Amino acid sequence: MQGLLYNNNSAHNSYRKIHQAPPLTYNKEITKECQEWANYLAPAGKMEHSTTKNGENIWYKWATDLGEVFGKEAVDAWYNEIKDYNFNEPGFKSETGHFTQLVWKSTTEMGIAYAVHENVAIAVAQYSPAGNITNPSFFEENVLPPATSNTGLIAYW
Repeated sequence: MQGLLYNNNSAHNSYRKIHQAPPLTYNKEITKECQEWANYLAPAGKMEHSTTKNGENIWYKWATDLGEVFGKEAVDAWYNEIKDYNFNEPGFKSETGHFTQLVWKSTTEMGIAYAVHENVAIAVAQYSPAGNITNPSFFEENVLPPATSNTGLIAYW
């Protein structure tokens, strides 16, 4: 599990680097909160936000054979919302909220956890301090455009 957590923290930080956001620090207490929420959601087959004060991203996958679903699949899905984000009109949109939280520049800590129940896999990530503060100037300051046009060429280590 440590490798899984490291890989996801590394995936977060690789994407954040593209947007000139500092790396996130892994927080065990936040991860514990994520695990409790993922453990609640998976058996219920739900995808809903908790009442945490942290920012929160949730990923859901249903499959007849989940196999090895974890790795960075959830983080990639959240980041791929960039295709719908307009850097010329910064602000919150429900279809890009996972992406904007992931790269939110003033966020400094994160936790992530997974739970599986039958054919359902859930990932819960939480971020502190929370991003997606609904003020366009905050988005302009915290969701920066990619520093390079080669966003598809990302190395993970």
